[in-house]
Amino acid sequence: MTSPDPSPGLSLAYVEEVYARFLEDPNAVGDDWRAFFEEQAANEAMPARIGPSFTASSLFNPPSDAGCAGESVSHAAVLQDRVDQIIRAYRVRGHLVAKVDPLDLPRSQQVELEPGFYELTESDMDSPVSSRTIAGSGSALTIRQILARLRNTYCRSIGVQFMHINDLELKTWLTTRMESTENRLELSPDEQYRILKALTDAVTFEDFIQKKYLGAKRFSLEGAESLIPLLGTAIEEAGSHGIEEIVLGMAHRGRLNVLANVMGKPPRRIFAEFEDRDLGLFIGRGDVKYHLGHSHDWYTGAGEKIHLTLCFNPSHLEFVSPVALGRLRAKQDARGEVDGERSLAILIHGDASFAGQGVIQETLNLSEVADYSTGGTIHIVVNNQIGFTTCPREGRSPVYATDIARMLQVPIFHVNGEDPEAVAQVVRLAVDFRMRYHKDVVVDMYCYRRYGHNEGDEPAFTQPAMYKAIRARKSVREGYLGRLLALGEVTRETADEWQRGCRRDLDIELKMARRFDFHLGRDRVGGIWAKYSGGLERNARGEEAPVDRQALSALLVKLGAHPEEFQPHPKLVKFLEMRRKMGQGELPLDWAAAEALALGTLALEGTRIRFAGQDSGRGTFSQRNAILHDARGGGETFMPLAHLAETQGPVEIINSPLSEIGVLGFEYGYSLDAPTSLTLWEAQFGDFANVAQVLFDQFIVSGEDKWNRFCGLVVLLPHGLEGQGPEHSSARLERFLSLAAEDNIQVVNPTTPAQYYHLLRRQMHRNWRKPLIVMSPKSLLRLPAATSPLEDFSEGRFHRVLEDDDPLRADTVRRVLLCSGKIYYELARRREERGRHDVAILRLEQLYPLDLGHLEQVLAPFRQGVPVLWVQEEPENMGAWRFLKVLFGDRLLDHHPFTGIYRQAAASPATGSNKSHRIEQNAVLDLAFAGM
Repeated sequence: MTSPDPSPGLSLAYVEEVYARFLEDPNAVGDDWRAFFEEQAANEAMPARIGPSFTASSLFNPPSDAGCAGESVSHAAVLQDRVDQIIRAYRVRGHLVAKVDPLDLPRSQQVELEPGFYELTESDMDSPVSSRTIAGSGSALTIRQILARLRNTYCRSIGVQFMHINDLELKTWLTTRMESTENRLELSPDEQYRILKALTDAVTFEDFIQKKYLGAKRFSLEGAESLIPLLGTAIEEAGSHGIEEIVLGMAHRGRLNVLANVMGKPPRRIFAEFEDRDLGLFIGRGDVKYHLGHSHDWYTGAGEKIHLTLCFNPSHLEFVSPVALGRLRAKQDARGEVDGERSLAILIHGDASFAGQGVIQETLNLSEVADYSTGGTIHIVVNNQIGFTTCPREGRSPVYATDIARMLQVPIFHVNGEDPEAVAQVVRLAVDFRMRYHKDVVVDMYCYRRYGHNEGDEPAFTQPAMYKAIRARKSVREGYLGRLLALGEVTRETADEWQRGCRRDLDIELKMARRFDFHLGRDRVGGIWAKYSGGLERNARGEEAPVDRQALSALLVKLGAHPEEFQPHPKLVKFLEMRRKMGQGELPLDWAAAEALALGTLALEGTRIRFAGQDSGRGTFSQRNAILHDARGGGETFMPLAHLAETQGPVEIINSPLSEIGVLGFEYGYSLDAPTSLTLWEAQFGDFANVAQVLFDQFIVSGEDKWNRFCGLVVLLPHGLEGQGPEHSSARLERFLSLAAEDNIQVVNPTTPAQYYHLLRRQMHRNWRKPLIVMSPKSLLRLPAATSPLEDFSEGRFHRVLEDDDPLRADTVRRVLLCSGKIYYELARRREERGRHDVAILRLEQLYPLDLGHLEQVLAPFRQGVPVLWVQEEPENMGAWRFLKVLFGDRLLDHHPFTGIYRQAAASPATGSNKSHRIEQNAVLDLAFAGM
């Protein structure tokens, strides 16, 4: 009988494997294979070993007397090839039919998962084929058995997306872990009890609050109670890997339950927040109960302590994500961790926000950037399958809320939240993956929201069918209890007693909260922040420690040096030479030198420096050049600031991703856990900061007021109208001044390099920790007049108001111009051109907090009644004018008539025409001297 021609679909690799087994032991293969190989050997058609000459053509063109054996082998190879294809299909597409939705909403059919798609018939189902690619299955199974294993692994309560990962090792590890167990944990009775107890705590807590505070907003976890045992399992598993600290970030849904049942916050405090009796304590401050954070020490079943930190978060859902990661990175840097081997972050997301908010993409993008990596984050998506009232088809384009995470080449586990044991399997896999590969991992827990967006909403107005199904469902606790009862693992009496005990405990806590002598009080500042203060600036302690001239000179020379074998760009050789000359007193210091001197002196004092921003290594305006690159192109770099002394503090100058929200959030978070570090974020241009306005409004300027959390972040915003158009001119000074109250932030606009130097050092040497918003220069970076001699660094300090450089006689002054920023130099030049030595020019360097006593002292030499004109280059509705006008009215400090000079009010900060800019600027300068 003639054998069929070779087919391109035949699996030669499989035949080679079977032949190798035959050579070891002829009885290790089936009768057909053994007969075929023996006939081939007798005809000398088979080699003694597998080699290059062993080809599909020689195998599948046996002599005519090979008989039925050749046909049998060919059919087996065809079957194997088809089975291999369907195995891959289940790995790729099995998640699309997995039963992950507790509401069992319809899912699309996947024909690629049907045997018929591969021409496999019922008569083939009991044929044995190789199962070598399925971990834990032995060497051979029937096709029916293989399909059963695949369905169990990929199509039950767990669906997995992982075949998009390019790294074969990662994929192999995942398939081995999942297929060897069919994606199911064998839990001990103790583990099952722990899950049931956690579900009981979660369900009872929600039910208790619902009854005691009917209609109150709490953003219930009901429908997603499996989050509580999920977090417990994650913490325990992390502890088994040596994790000592976990930072958590989450939005408001379920936060109260997490606070009570995971974070260890006493329920009496939560109930007291519902009672809201401490009226005077929170006048003008504080936050709602479902935004608050907490810290707690969790002791694992093995007795290991893990410190948990749940970050505070406003209603802006996902914006806490980069903040939490920044906090974790600060903790890791303090401990000297490299890959997060002792700490990790767990971020809990909502489905609508994970798909809809751009901060998620920015946060994910940071995960494997060296300066932002924390060794992998565990993302938990609590998938309610709805936004506020928006269904998935209205809220996103892709199939899954988590599809954005595919950019990271990491696994995404979809799991049915009503199958707590499947949730446990996924969480253990997720933690093990993170700890092994130090990458992010995503768990998408499908559940539902029993009530509306909050407890006062009626969700059936917009989702009637969905909520009809939800209201017919019992709680996940009851479902899991039913499973354990059926298995005989627990009795109804025991389970009911657990629940009664939980209610008794909550009743006791409620009675405590309602006692007349129970008061919440504000969270105390302790730990690493114990020696620092917030509040009003008058409470600040500590002054900038001076550095003598000789030390500064030596430091500047060192900042201009590089290793002998290193070859900087020829233009930077001159840059470094100028810095050495500044150190030798031959040249005054420019802004870049002043900044390097401030950072260098602080580093030598042991301060860690973290300076991040787009292009910050070189500087937007090529002014900084903190990181030198070898001009020969080998990729070598050298940072003088990092090579000052063996005992210095670490210095990081970071070229951040092209991101404002994610990076600023990260740096803000870093500053929350690094009070002894100088943390700076620099915008490429000042107005780019408005991309991250949420971080300023909801975190940076209000964090102390809402959460009693201090922050010493420095924000550098290049500012000044220089004819570059609307988008490269204004840092929106007016916005920061409108946010300023209760000494919550510092807003400064320094005009000399020495002022900038002293400002940065003051930020670290005072115990007062407040965000520092700096209107940083652009044209002043290279303006010869905007330089400072070395003695201004060794002898001076930061001045809130700079007096006139021109030695005027105060009694001859007829007008005082008060200004801030670069316009001072233009006013001084115009005064010189006009010979107006009866006009004084004062610079308001610190706009907030504004020290009225100091301003009065500077104005004291001038006669009362001398008019003071505020001069700004910004339009009337921008800059500082309206802020000062509201503060002072028509008379400055009751002694001087007070008016303003500015561009006319405008919708846009600046013109796009350079010539028009010059006309407008000249008009402002002329008005400053008009009528004289």
